[in-house]
Formats: sequence, C-alpha cells, structure tokens
Amino acid sequence: MSEVDHQSLLARVQAIEDIEAIKRLKYRYFRAIDSADVAALEALLTEDIAVNYKGGTYHWVVEGRANMLASIRAGFHNRALAQHTGHHPEIDLTSPATANGLWYLTDSFINLDTLLVTQGSSLYRDTYVKLADGWKIKTSSYTRIYEIVETLDKRPNVTFSLLAQTGSAPVA
Repeated sequence: MSEVDHQSLLARVQAIEDIEAIKRLKYRYFRAIDSADVAALEALLTEDIAVNYKGGTYHWVVEGRANMLASIRAGFHNRALAQHTGHHPEIDLTSPATANGLWYLTDSFINLDTLLVTQGSSLYRDTYVKLADGWKIKTSSYTRIYEIVETLDKRPNVTFSLLAQTGSAPVA
C-alpha cells in the first residue's frame, strides 16, 4: 500500500469514527433530556450553544449552556413524562473538527399537573464541534413536521416515571 493510499484509508477510518461519535453524542442528548440528567447534558454541549426549537404551540430560543440547562431543569420536572427518539441520522463532516447533522425526532411529553400531552415529530438540524474532550453540540434547531396537543380527561395511571425520581420540583 502506498503512503497516499495509507493516509486515505486512515482519513476514511477517522471519518467513520467521528460520525459514530456524533451519533452517540446525540443519543446521549436524548437520554439526558428524558431523564433530567443535567450533568450528563452539560458535558454534551458547548458553552455557547444556541438552540432554536419551533413547534406549533411554542418557539423556544436559548443561548448559552447555563441558560439551556436551567430551562431543561425547569421543563423536565418530576411531574412530567418525556420520550424523545432520534432516527435516520445524516451526518456530514465539514472539516476534521466540525460537522452538520440532520435527525428525525419523534417525541411525546405529558405534563401531569396540566394533563397536557404534546406529541409530534421534527427535523433536528445540528452543528457539532470536536474539542479536546470530544464532539459537542454547538447549535441545535428544529421545526415541527407535525404536533398534536391534547388535554387528558383524567390523570393517567402512571405506574413508574424516571423523571419522578430524577427531575426537580416544577417551577411555580
């Protein structure tokens, strides 16, 4: 194998490893959100993260990791149920230390105090940067594909909720 072929192979292997690391980053993001694991989430985001999530009933824009973590802590409280799954990642490396990603989101959120259920899907568009300690989410945005918001007639019979154990009390 020539030196050029060897270097090309190494670059392709590194690209595959980077794409896989970004996938794992986003999977950890979804898990951290749904379990209110703010410490884990903090390790996944750049300090200057910018978020812009637009749904049918909300438009959430936040800048800075501290602000985002405070919002997650308040929103994913111990009186909520949450489920976010990311599918069909399309990740493009734009340099050895930057990348863009497109993810298909399916989610459900139930506020047990208001009995509001929000379900839907979105297309996440993220940018990532590779720092000394690994890949981080730098920007994240989505616009809903669809959203359904309904009010339950009565409180559901919840037999277990991880957020009940890990989430903070709701902000009054």
